[in-house]
Amino acid sequence: MHYLYIIYSPSKEKYYVGETDDVVERLNKHNNHSYKGSYTKIANDWTVVLNFECSSRNEALFLESFIKRMKSKKFIAKVIQSPLILTDILQNR
Repeated sequence: MHYLYIIYSPSKEKYYVGETDDVVERLNKHNNHSYKGSYTKIANDWTVVLNFECSSRNEALFLESFIKRMKSKKFIAKVIQSPLILTDILQNR
């Protein structure tokens, strides 16, 4: 299984969108700054606000790319409120 995840930093009021096969491990890596030069190094209080199961890595990568292309905090908030939006996006690709 692969997952699309969205994490949020309350101290920076920022979201980050990614994909992984282990959300807990990835969250720990973001909070411990394991990814040098990464956007998530700006904070260490990231929390998972969405964990969406995908059938493949390609599906998760597609959704990650789609959300990042939107460049919209409002769109991310809508996805968090109603994750079924992601199912619709996958069905219409």
